[in-house]
Amino acid sequence: MVYVDTMGNLYLHNRVAIVSERVAEVKNGEALQVLQQDGRFLEVKTKKGQVGWIEDSAVIDSSIYDEFVQLAEAHKNDPVVATGSLNYELYMHLLPGRNTQHFYLLPANTKVELLARATAPRTMPPGSVPPPLQSKSSSGKPGAAPVPGVPQKPRTVLEDWWLARDAKGQTGWMLASEIYVNVPATIEQYASGQQFIGAYVLTKVKDPQSPFPDHEAPEYVTLLAPLDAGRTYDFNEVRVFTWSLIHHRYETAFDLRPVYGFLPARTGFTKGPDGNPVPTFSFQVASSGDVTTDPATGITRPVSAHTVRYEMLDTVVRRIGPYTGPIPLMNQRGK
Repeated sequence: MVYVDTMGNLYLHNRVAIVSERVAEVKNGEALQVLQQDGRFLEVKTKKGQVGWIEDSAVIDSSIYDEFVQLAEAHKNDPVVATGSLNYELYMHLLPGRNTQHFYLLPANTKVELLARATAPRTMPPGSVPPPLQSKSSSGKPGAAPVPGVPQKPRTVLEDWWLARDAKGQTGWMLASEIYVNVPATIEQYASGQQFIGAYVLTKVKDPQSPFPDHEAPEYVTLLAPLDAGRTYDFNEVRVFTWSLIHHRYETAFDLRPVYGFLPARTGFTKGPDGNPVPTFSFQVASSGDVTTDPATGITRPVSAHTVRYEMLDTVVRRIGPYTGPIPLMNQRGK
């Protein structure tokens, strides 16, 4: 068996020749049975029994297909750290990187669940324009302008990738710059030059003057990060938005930054002094400046991490155990 791995319309032809007739249309992901091979062409049969010829470069073999199946199986129970929508049609890859094996092609506006973030290098040809979300140099300043007449070497820039899962359970790595992380429209204006990595509902409050369904305003804990790609952390700011019953708008009840934060963040409830549920949230922070990067996936994790937990009583956010030690900030480590 082989599987169609191409975008756009693709047709089977009745023979291997410059002049031939189309006998069937096949689509990305469709399974085809191989009947015979002639050079770089395969004679295949569709599930409907249609037979025709196709170039072998337009398909993947069953071993690669099995790797995608194994990737989905390995991550089927992973927690969802955020949801997103595709800006354009986009391939899923086995590993982060534009030159890695791809297969599933999802159409624009497809909604996906985001499971993990990683970084991969991309080599840019000399004189090319870098991507809009680009990491700065170690000094934090843009590189020097090219000198006319002097040969330029290819440049390597870093890109962020998301491990994503669609509604069918298909799983793969997708270019993060082409995915819009879903954030409620009522709070996305408060990014303040950062990008939202996740937004999670903590609780809802009743306000007859709010514009929400049943006049119940959701309150959120959000994670934000710089626009640059290639970070050694997932987020550097945690912000809680509560709904003001006096001003009937969102206000910041909690803002922690800059931290070396890592996904996933979790929300839940604990029992308050009066026995009623109290919303909680937690996330991981690096306890030192040391991180490790998986050489295969590009996922970066702290060598030593602490899980930090908070609860929110009304609009007051406070630390709770078991870890109540200091939270190292970036500027405390010279980062």
